[in-house]
Amino acid sequence: MSPLLLEGLTDAAGFVLGGLAGFLITRLLGYDLFAEGYGNGSLVAIVAVGLGAGAGRALARRWRLRRQERNRPPHR
Repeated sequence: MSPLLLEGLTDAAGFVLGGLAGFLITRLLGYDLFAEGYGNGSLVAIVAVGLGAGAGRALARRWRLRRQERNRPPHR
């Protein structure tokens, strides 16, 4: 698989899964992302989804780089 394709896929998966985790956490805490208007609960949920998506992408990137480093042949 192309390294650029792998990079894009892992970044996208981390972004989506992190955003989903942020959404689910806010739902469990009682905040509604899709509430009418921009009330405090809606804004908290929006921020949590954004932070979750960014954190998910960062974790996916860190995982991918660690995996690539481990699979790299030893330097001579």
